[in-house]
Amino acid sequence: MVIGADFNGHVGEGNTGDEVMGKFGVKERNLEGQMVVDFAKRMDMAVVNTYFQMREEHRVTYKSGGRSTQVDYILCRRGSLKEISDCNVVVGESVARQHRMVVCRMTLMVCKRKRSKIEIEKKTEWWTLKKVECCEDFRQKLRQALGGQVVLPDDWEITVEVIRVTGRKVLGVSSGRKRR
Repeated sequence: MVIGADFNGHVGEGNTGDEVMGKFGVKERNLEGQMVVDFAKRMDMAVVNTYFQMREEHRVTYKSGGRSTQVDYILCRRGSLKEISDCNVVVGESVARQHRMVVCRMTLMVCKRKRSKIEIEKKTEWWTLKKVECCEDFRQKLRQALGGQVVLPDDWEITVEVIRVTGRKVLGVSSGRKRR
């Protein structure tokens, strides 16, 4: 999970023991910046901009009327920090009038998840009802399971469970593995 936004707060420089940010911020922390840090702590995130040492020009995200500061941040899960190799400001590019674009370089490894034995879902072989003899056998066993009633019971959940159990007994169950 990555969040990039204009938080309108100054998280400050020289980390004061906060595990959610590095020591390379800009200026001093204000109330809004403290709210950003508190949010990052609650969500187990990190303020990525503050982890990389670079010239102040590449840390400043807002410039207007001679004032320059850092108010645009990228936050990511703290466990994902090792996948981030760089985060800086693109000098000369403006996304909005006074704001500069913040760029973060991440390397993500996409791993194919293996299905465990528990996850393999065994399915009732309903497709065998296409055979006439299986269909007749299923009808007969279902009537016996329902007590020979022509009209189905009012409780649908019980009826569905009886149909499922009868289907598993009469039609069989697949192994849960895909055919190749």
